[in-house]
Amino acid sequence: MNSVLDGASLDQLFRAARTRNAWTDRAVTEQQLRELYDLMKFGPTSANCCPARFVWVTSADGKEKLAALASRTNGPKIRVAPVTVIIGYDLDFAEHLPKLFPARGKEMQAAFKDPQVAQTTAFRNGSLQGAYLIIAARALGLNTGPMSGFNNEAVDREFFANTHIKSNFICSIGYGSDENMFPRNPRLSFEDVGRFA
Repeated sequence: MNSVLDGASLDQLFRAARTRNAWTDRAVTEQQLRELYDLMKFGPTSANCCPARFVWVTSADGKEKLAALASRTNGPKIRVAPVTVIIGYDLDFAEHLPKLFPARGKEMQAAFKDPQVAQTTAFRNGSLQGAYLIIAARALGLNTGPMSGFNNEAVDREFFANTHIKSNFICSIGYGSDENMFPRNPRLSFEDVGRFA
């Protein structure tokens, strides 16, 4: 469990991995999406709260509805991607704590009755789970195209009506083509972003 991944694995997950804007016509199956979820679900969240919720948009009708709520540049990407998943977060995540944290889940529910605490916890940990999804997809040989350019309120009405789930971001998943891929942009250095204390 504590061995360092080889260079090819690190390239696939991080160094050579790229956000995709175009896709081949190779399908992504439901079985692959289930395998993807079954891998990413093991990423840590605080108190094992697991607040992320997913809508796997695969139908032509679903893609059209989501694309209509996205920015001018993101709509076409959604229409052609095999799958675009809406990553949301459930403000009622605490109802599952007795199952997810058997040792203390029932007692911990009280802490999340405060709406602000629930919002902060759900958004933070749901975002983590969205990141785990991207890494898990790459680990399984898939490419991803995460996006923020869409109308969250409209997506919530269309896809999460009558729930306490809010959309966070969306991410296309499939086998990417090199079409419309931008050159890799620079990243900040260790010294730019960090310091020792």
